Amino acid sequence: MNFLVLFLIILLLIVIVIQLGRVRDLTSRIRGEERVARQNNNRTAMSLVVFMVVFLILCVVSALYYKDSMLGYGPHGAASAHGGSIDSLFNVTLFFTGIVFVVTHIALFWFSYKYRERDNAEVNYFVHSTQLEMIWTAIPAIVMCFLVVKGLVVWNDVMPDVSPEESYLEIGATGYQFAWDIRYPGPDGILGEKNFRKIDMAVNPLGLDFEDENTLDDIVLSGADKIVLPVNTQIRVAISSKDVLHNFYLPHFRVKMDAIPGLPTYFIFTPITTTEEYRQKLKDYPEYQVPADPDEPDGPQRWEAFNYELACAELCGKGHYSMRRIVEVVTPEEYAEWAAGLKSTYKTSIRGTDADPFKGDLLGYEKAARAKELTASFNAAFEDDGANIINLEHVFFKTGSAELDEKSFAELDNLSGLLKSKPSIKVELGGHTDNTGDDQSNLVLSENRAGSVLEYLVSKGVSSTNLVSKGYGETSPRETNDTEEGRALNRRTELKILSK
Repeated sequence: MNFLVLFLIILLLIVIVIQLGRVRDLTSRIRGEERVARQNNNRTAMSLVVFMVVFLILCVVSALYYKDSMLGYGPHGAASAHGGSIDSLFNVTLFFTGIVFVVTHIALFWFSYKYRERDNAEVNYFVHSTQLEMIWTAIPAIVMCFLVVKGLVVWNDVMPDVSPEESYLEIGATGYQFAWDIRYPGPDGILGEKNFRKIDMAVNPLGLDFEDENTLDDIVLSGADKIVLPVNTQIRVAISSKDVLHNFYLPHFRVKMDAIPGLPTYFIFTPITTTEEYRQKLKDYPEYQVPADPDEPDGPQRWEAFNYELACAELCGKGHYSMRRIVEVVTPEEYAEWAAGLKSTYKTSIRGTDADPFKGDLLGYEKAARAKELTASFNAAFEDDGANIINLEHVFFKTGSAELDEKSFAELDNLSGLLKSKPSIKVELGGHTDNTGDDQSNLVLSENRAGSVLEYLVSKGVSSTNLVSKGYGETSPRETNDTEEGRALNRRTELKILSK
């Protein structure tokens, strides 16, 4: 219905214009062509002058009206350390181009009025003016030189890469139709390598190189709904694209960089205002003290609902609009708490699968975690008279044999160090089995396995006088033998502290 009304209005305007033209032609015939032409010229010239005045006034008024909400002034000053220099460059450029804008429009419409057709008008014809050409060449050249030099200074200030000595947080942002994959470094603070040859859309869509140890603790937030950043921390964003051209645009931080397939790009910035601090600035402006949703007058106000945002500034397809994401800037303490809850992509999705290049191997972080776990259990048992038994969770044997599996060596090496640190301690190494097979065979197997552990510890420098071994067979199960999980828990080695 609205479209029909609009169509009829446009049609009516066309008819009116046509009829006015006919009326003008008729008037011309009645009054005479020259007289009517002069009247039309005068009327048009005056109309152009009026239009110029109204147009320039509206430009100034609209700029003043929207400067605090759309033009980056007032509460919307740059929220990054480098943003101030970009805003300064923008203001300087706006000053000079604003002068040109006003002067050229005044000249355009004033000349249309001044040089309208008049009776007895004299024409001043000249072919060449060196003075005029020098003016319109020299002044723009000087202004452009100033703007270019200032632009280069700002560019060199905001675009250098980080040096290895600097402290910074690097994150990865990969755009695709129509979302972003955001990658954070793990505890090592380093993003691992990517290799397009390793891309597997089902398992490894970013092509992370898991043979690089720095990649093993990286966290990939696939299709992330928000980006969390610590305030007053230098951020390096490594930007790429999976498919078409996208753009990583953070308007409040004055950050904008293309995401190009096959060509990594980056940007560095330091957020200086948290999301909450920015909201408090907006709170002081009347235009933000209104409901964020007009349909919910009792809901949060505009300043309360404000969020920094990431937008794609390239038209990348019909779902382009949906690439908008929230950016939350928090204190370093809040960021550390948030990051502590993230899980490594390798550990949660790749470890132990066919895509794991270290499948079957014990990695450094696993060794460190097991050492920490064993140390905590050992110290607790040593200090508490009631808890004197430690389950050696990571001691394994080859099936049906007393031969130690290589995966056990890291656990036993840690145990030997703990025992040597307590030279007076006396311990018993107890072997246990599940109920598979006959009782006597299981008893012998458990005795031999406990003996193998004792021999390994002695080979690592633990005094044999401090160690005894004993086999319990299937007599002391930890869990029921009715399930595979229970039987696995029952095939264990224990350490019992006899004396300290």
